[in-house]
Amino acid sequence: MDSLLLVLFAYLYGSVLFGEHIAKAKGIDLRSVGSGNVGATNVGRALGKKYAVLVFLLDLSKGLLPMILARLYYGLESWTAFFVGLASLLGHMYPLFHSFKGGKGVATGLGVLMGVSPLTALLSFVLWAMVFKWKGIVSIASLSACAFAVIFLLVSNYPFKIVLMAFLMFLLILYKHRENIYRLLEGKEYTFKG
Repeated sequence: MDSLLLVLFAYLYGSVLFGEHIAKAKGIDLRSVGSGNVGATNVGRALGKKYAVLVFLLDLSKGLLPMILARLYYGLESWTAFFVGLASLLGHMYPLFHSFKGGKGVATGLGVLMGVSPLTALLSFVLWAMVFKWKGIVSIASLSACAFAVIFLLVSNYPFKIVLMAFLMFLLILYKHRENIYRLLEGKEYTFKG
């Protein structure tokens, strides 16, 4: 498998915004609902939990499938794996098929992480669930889990390219959450607590 084609596949598959397509099929403009985001959280607001889970799993697959292929054909220490992981995330965040206006990348990033280290992905998800249960705020849980993943990969002696990839992914996800951070600072962030 050609590495450039795999990176291109990762980006193009990442560019498919499943949340937006599913909502459109149900007659809903997802960008005019709730936060206006195209990810699972906003799908949950618009369509309910079962569709949120479906979109989460589909968005997760956008990171998982290309990374599994990169790992299988090139190995984790390759630059191919590095660029495939970033391409998956950038596809979701800046999709070719949707005027480069995409989601925030948490589910897709988790998929990349699963392809790299199922244990790191599991621990990150557990941390996400704990923080979400405590605070009731998705953005805080997501950013906490992303930061944890980078630190865990670093202390677990994963290849430098993988740690760098995870760190860059965290920075991209942090940037995509800038509006959430502003709302957090103002005490206006969306919460799932009553």
